[in-house]
Order: sequence, then structure tokens, then C-alpha cells
Amino acid sequence: MSLDKMRNIGIMAHIDAGKTTTTERILYYTGKIHKIGEIDDGQATMDWMAQEQERGITICSAATTTYWKDHQINIIDTPGHVDFTAEVERSLRVLDGAVAVICAVDGVQPQTETVWRQADNFNVPRIGFMNKMDRIGADFYGSIDDVHQKFDVDCLALQIPIGQGPDFEGVIDLLEMKEIRWDESTEGEKFTVTDVDASRLEEAKTWREKLVDMVASSDDALAEKYLEGEEISIAELKAAIRAGTINRAFVPFVMGSARHNQGVQPLIDAVVDYLPCPTDVPACKGVHVKKDKEEEVEVPCKESGAPVGLVFKIQYDREMGSLCYVRMYSGKITAGTQVFNVGKKKRERVNRILRMHSNKSEPMDSVSAGDIAVFIGLKLAQTGDTLGSEGLPVILESVKFPEPVISVAIEPESLSERDKMNETLEILSKEDPTFTHHEDEETGQLIISGMGELHLDVLVTRMKDDFGVKARVGAPQVTYRESVNGSGSVHEEFSKVLAGKENTAALDLTVTQLEQGAGNQYVCSASTRDIPEEITLKIEESLKSCLSSGINFGYPCTDLKVDVTKIDYNELTSTPFAFASCAASAFDKACNQAGPVILEPVMKVEISCPKEFVGEAMSQMTQRGGMVLGQDSKNSVDIVHCQAPMAKMFGFSTNLRSATQGRAAFTMEFSHFQLKPEGLGQAW
Repeated sequence: MSLDKMRNIGIMAHIDAGKTTTTERILYYTGKIHKIGEIDDGQATMDWMAQEQERGITICSAATTTYWKDHQINIIDTPGHVDFTAEVERSLRVLDGAVAVICAVDGVQPQTETVWRQADNFNVPRIGFMNKMDRIGADFYGSIDDVHQKFDVDCLALQIPIGQGPDFEGVIDLLEMKEIRWDESTEGEKFTVTDVDASRLEEAKTWREKLVDMVASSDDALAEKYLEGEEISIAELKAAIRAGTINRAFVPFVMGSARHNQGVQPLIDAVVDYLPCPTDVPACKGVHVKKDKEEEVEVPCKESGAPVGLVFKIQYDREMGSLCYVRMYSGKITAGTQVFNVGKKKRERVNRILRMHSNKSEPMDSVSAGDIAVFIGLKLAQTGDTLGSEGLPVILESVKFPEPVISVAIEPESLSERDKMNETLEILSKEDPTFTHHEDEETGQLIISGMGELHLDVLVTRMKDDFGVKARVGAPQVTYRESVNGSGSVHEEFSKVLAGKENTAALDLTVTQLEQGAGNQYVCSASTRDIPEEITLKIEESLKSCLSSGINFGYPCTDLKVDVTKIDYNELTSTPFAFASCAASAFDKACNQAGPVILEPVMKVEISCPKEFVGEAMSQMTQRGGMVLGQDSKNSVDIVHCQAPMAKMFGFSTNLRSATQGRAAFTMEFSHFQLKPEGLGQAW
């Protein structure tokens, strides 16, 4: 398949806006599945994990390939729930274009904003699909205006609706100036195209004029024709819409009701017509790793180049082991050959290459630039690793993941289960980089951490059901951070006789507070000209270990700058071990001098509820020490924007539901760490 006939797209939206349903319909009409699976019945093809079917939500972003009008479309169906943001992030990293599914009733919902911002960060061109046009309260024009207001983008309506809500009959295609209606008896496979009815002709002409005006303003040649009153052909308009979409000058919108099989074929046409192929987007940038230096290089997307691919997802399969989803950016990798993991500097054999269709697969001989496939047999690869060759050791920008904010203690029911549990935890944290586990040094407990209650709940259920691990799980605990609220400087000396040999070290160290969200910084401003490299490396290693193990309570440090200002080295008695101990002791004293503090995670909370329950929802939030930041009004609901400490948010969903007769919903994501007001309080 030539590169210009290939599309790598993602489907992104708020939870319940209809992403998976839309994907199901795309697969049905392109002939990949022969029966439409419904999420409500737990039958959706893309939601193949047992829990996804039970909960009716997408957890893993399933990848599948399908074909439409001589084009290959690789689709990644991403989760909409905020606890699985990492899944969305790593999918967007490898996409060339995206379909934003927006609910015509609710317009832009909180999670839509999150994924839209993420797509902006990765410069992903997108088209919009206004879903649920047949639902009571659907408002195409209002929702398009909402997108325009919230994201400051121009929305290009390619269609306008014939009726809205229960009166929705079909759409008017503004390019062809035709009415399209879908046939219910053939599950929307057949549709009729007729001329625009006289009663709707005037409105259609007005909207077509708006379309031509917006497209012409993004294309100089068309603008000239338009101003001179010349006729612009449909082919010229389509070419200009494609260019404008790829340059992100505007977002084209189509509409329909995926659940009732209306409007899906024009959406697939729009994907093929307007979203970019792998060569339409700027070449991927990477860091060329040479022996003495690193330099940024571009990796052009062509099959003849050196092989470069990015592992953007790992999924565990009982029979095949780790499935590594790889997006190829350059060159070609053949099954049975060895690849070089650039970051880990190790070679691995690709035993097999598969083309995935949700959880089914077909073998491939090789995979080339621009394509997405699954590699079997890579044991060391992790999410974000670059696969390539020693000849061109390029590291593509690795995916950055947010910090986990919630932890639970977990223990095996019997000693015989311990190894199985550790093995399972390794597999799960390889699959999901936002899921971490460590042993608490003081209590000996095994602690697992994640992005939210649902995230950990899903992972624990997977451990028990999919991997058969028998384990007991504690109550959720908040993951705090340690920092300082000033600065401290110390001079530390170390001297110890071990095995008859004297070990000495001395250094000066300064610890200072950084601004909120800056992370940690290690600097060595001391002169190191006559000091062996193994000594400076040992000091750095020791201090970085101190930053991750905390000051007084064992929580990781954040927003700290550690500066080694002087190193006293004696070539007769100084050893790396002595400097490691000296640095750790200096860090401890400097931090305690600088005023150690505990920071707690604060969550950004968005509550959507009917207008009559806004007061109750706000009061639930303020009772938990939350802060109401603002409020947006929509047709049927109000959105309340809040911030609240994670520690106070446990069980919030139950209280909110009971206070609002079950009609309010909320999403929550990590915002920042802030000073915990009453010290450690209840945590100890």
C-alpha cells in the first residue's frame, strides 16, 4: 500500500460520547466485522477485555486496520475516562490525524477539553463527528459554536442537519448540495441521495456560502477565484479543505448518529479525503546518539531509509507474551530479523509481526514506514522505546507520563502466590507506565500506585481475574510528596575505617526550593577537574536516590534543587562509597535545615449536573475542602469547575449521586501538588 493511501487515525472524545460505537460502525461498513456489536450489550469488538465489556468503557486503546476505497486506515480507539489519560497520550503521539467525536446534546464536555489539548500538544490535525443527532436536545449549531468558543478554532460545517433530535432525518451535503438519508432496514448500509428540498434550499445555500468563504480564506488561489466571482469546482474545494485541515486552519465537521447507523459513511469518506497520510505531516524529530554528543535530527518517512520505529503500547497476551505495538517512522523491519533497542543499547529478535484487528490478528512478512503493527518476541522493550539499527541510533522523543497520585497496599494470600504476584506486577507496569509498584522499606508492604480509584480498581481486578493472583488489597492511600520551603547549606565530612583502610570524603551541599511543578534539579557547580568521574557519578547517584526516597517520611521529593558546591577529594583515602554516604548525610541535614514540608496532590474536578442541583453539588465539594473556581452553563446542564485535595475525594461519587438523585457526574484529574495544611494529620 503506497503511503498516500494510508491513514493512521485515532478516535478521541469524552467518556460516553460514542467513540467505540462510532468505531464499531466504521468497521462494519468497511467490511471488517459482519455484525454490529453494541457496547450496551457488552458485545463491542474493540472492547474485548472482559472488564471493558462489564463496565461498558474502553480501557486499552485497541488498534485495528481496515480498508475503504483503496485506502488503508489504521484506527486506534482510545479511552475517554480521565484515569486512562496515558493511553490517550501515547496513542496521539503516533497518530497522523484524529476524529473528535462530540455529543450533539452536551457539546464540549470536560474530558473532550483534555484530549483536545493533548492533540494540540502533538499538533494532530482533526475532523469532527457530531454524534447523537437523533437524541432529545441535540443542537448541531449550538455544539459547533461551543467548540469554536472553547478551543478558539474555526469549525467548517461540511453538512447541515435535516431536523434535529427525534426529528433528525438525514443531512444536507454542502459540497455536492444533496440530501442524504439512511435506510433503517439495512442497518444504514444503504442510503438515498436526493436533491435539496425547495424548503431547505435557501438555508443550504447560506451555509455553502459560509463553507466556500472559510475555505477560500485559507487558500490564496481560491481566494482570488472567489473574489472574482468564478465558479470553484468540488475537486478544488476538497483539495483546499484537505490542506486547511492538515495545516489546522479549521476543523471540518460531519454529523450523524452512530448508534442508529446514520452518517458513518460520509465520516469515513472525510477521513480518507481530509486527514493526512504519513508523508503529509512534518517529519518526526529524534535525537541522534553519537559517542561524544547528541544532536537533533529529522526522520523522513520513507521505506528506503534506515529502520526507526516507536513502541507506543505494550499489551500482555497469555499465549504470545508481550505484544509490542510499533509505529514505523522510517525504513522496514522484517519478521525473524534482529532490531536494536536504541535506549537500552540491546539487540532483540522480532519473531513475528502481526496486523491487528482488535484482539484478532493476521501474520505479516514485514512492516514499513508509516504503518502500525505488532511485534512478538521483544522481551526488553517498554512503552516509549525506539527500535532501529546501530547504523542510525536515533531516539525518538519518549512519551512523558503524569505522576501517580493514589496508592494501595497489596499482599499475596499465601507465600506461594508472591512470585506470581510480582511477575504480574512487572507485566502490568510494563503495559501501563502510570502504574508503579514498590516495597515500603519501613513496613515491608508492597505498594501499588496509579492515576485514580477506577484505574487501580481495574488493575487489581485484572490481576485477580486475568492472571489468577490471589491477593488482599488495602484501602486507597494518597501519594504525598516531600519538599522544603526555604534553602539550606551544609559542609559534611565522612571518615570510617573499613577492613583496615581509611575511607574519607567531604563536600559542601546546598538545597533550595524551586517553583511549584518544576520537578527536581541536580547541579554540580563544584570544580571537578582533578576528581575521578566515578566519584562525581557516585555523588549524583546517591543524591538522586535520596530525592526518590524522601526527607523524613519516605515520600518522593519534588521541586527541589540540589547543588554540590565543593568536593574535597584525597586521592589516598577518598572512595566512591565514602562520597555516597557523605552526600546522603549532607542531603538529610541540608533539607532539615531548609524547612521540610509535606505536599499533597490537588485534583482538578469538573462536575456536570442539571441546573437545579448545582447548589447541592457545590456544597458537596466545599464540605470536602474543595474550592469552586467557576461555572459554565449549557442547554441542559451546568459544569462546575473545582479543585480539591485528593485525600478528601474518596467516596465522592457516592455522595454526589445521592445528593443529586443520581443525575450528576464528575471527572477528576491531577492538577498540582500543594502544601498540606495540617502536616501529616490522618495519614499517620
